Amino acid sequence: MTTTPTPTTDDAPSPPAPVPAQGRDAWSTLRPLVLRLHFYAGVLVAPFLLVAALTGLLYAASFQAEKIVYDHELTVPVGDRELPVSEQVAAARAAHPDGEITAVRPSPEPGATTRVLLSGIPGVDPGHTLAVFVDPYTAKVRGELEQYGSTGALPLRTWIDEFHRDLHLGEPGRLYSEFAASWLWVIACGGLVLWFSRRRTQRKLRGTTGRRRTLGLHGGVGAWVALGFVFLSATGLTWSAYAGAHIGDLRTALGQETPAVSAAAGEHAGHGTAGGAGGDAAHGVGLDRVLAAARAEDLDNPVEIVPPADEGSAYVVQQIQRSWPTKQDAVAVDPATGQVTDVLRFEDFPVLAKLTRWGIDLHTGSLFGLVNQIALMLLALCLILLILWGYRMWWQRGRGSAFGRPIPRGAWQQVPPQVLVPLLALVAVLGYFVPLFGIPLAAFLAADIVLGEIAHRRGRRTYGPASR
Repeated sequence: MTTTPTPTTDDAPSPPAPVPAQGRDAWSTLRPLVLRLHFYAGVLVAPFLLVAALTGLLYAASFQAEKIVYDHELTVPVGDRELPVSEQVAAARAAHPDGEITAVRPSPEPGATTRVLLSGIPGVDPGHTLAVFVDPYTAKVRGELEQYGSTGALPLRTWIDEFHRDLHLGEPGRLYSEFAASWLWVIACGGLVLWFSRRRTQRKLRGTTGRRRTLGLHGGVGAWVALGFVFLSATGLTWSAYAGAHIGDLRTALGQETPAVSAAAGEHAGHGTAGGAGGDAAHGVGLDRVLAAARAEDLDNPVEIVPPADEGSAYVVQQIQRSWPTKQDAVAVDPATGQVTDVLRFEDFPVLAKLTRWGIDLHTGSLFGLVNQIALMLLALCLILLILWGYRMWWQRGRGSAFGRPIPRGAWQQVPPQVLVPLLALVAVLGYFVPLFGIPLAAFLAADIVLGEIAHRRGRRTYGPASR
């Protein structure tokens, strides 16, 4: 004969009978709602978060792995004198006459190669460029690799980046990462509130066993890293498909979009240029004078030189350092005269544009280099552990054959209207700006109501006060 075990405090029993509203504070009515949301969000969203954490861990490690795997292309013995950039580009052009030069990244430091970026190369992804690596001291071509993005990701990091972002499924795959980012902050904040609302004696880990110990590990580690998860969630949403578009619209409405240097050439544009066809970058005064003009405006390494797009455009030279301190100054240089026609300083960026830049760079591990990347790997490892502990607690909540007994429904019915109505309004606003939070939440609520009604009609009502 099977008997049902007696519930203990470690097993999160069903809620007690309702207490009159006048005898309860707002938190005592909200806590069951937060607990239910945290439980179900954790169970349902955790698989997506687990994939994001594993791929994010790989991406954070890929920066250092890239330096090892592509050491031959990235580094050379330090020579006595660097050759003019134009000679280095000519060597790359001789080795790869096809395609169009879209940018040149001169050697940023002693012992580093120059990158000449070509587009329109057969066999290269249209969204990528072919980076030709040139020894700045000898003009010898060291190799060529596909490059992606403004951070200059090479094939290894590009593959991991795309795996983290969309699982190599293209635009539909981006929904997974946005879904994970949309819910990570909700789960983290809910867990943080639940942990600190527990009595101090209930947070102790020493001497505990079973579910109580798992809960202590899950809650204790989660409390330490919750703010990091909120940061990853917020910054991840800034370049997501749907929430990112809303954030971009909001920045535009506030006049906080990222500015760009004007690439319009001066009045002599189109006259006296020596540019050849096929994007050989030898427009007008040439790369060496353009780079000298940028240096005169205090644009030190690393920089990227973009040739004029047409006869009416100027060269654009922009700093590309994402590590601290951020270097994002840019100048436009007239190809006919070599004169600077426009200057853009990072210090003049709007506040939200700066914060977005720093947030993305911190999220991707660029802002503080190796320290940043180690911190991201630790956050990813913590998230993986929290998910595993969370599922273990779900298993330990089971009763006999009832695997993972759920939190009773109906907690929202106990919340006073003066708290519930503003809360619903806030959730509605957040759901609009973060649709992959709002839509799944609405679907969950609809399903929960339907299932509750079905259970009620069958005489097994499981929401509201616990059945006696």
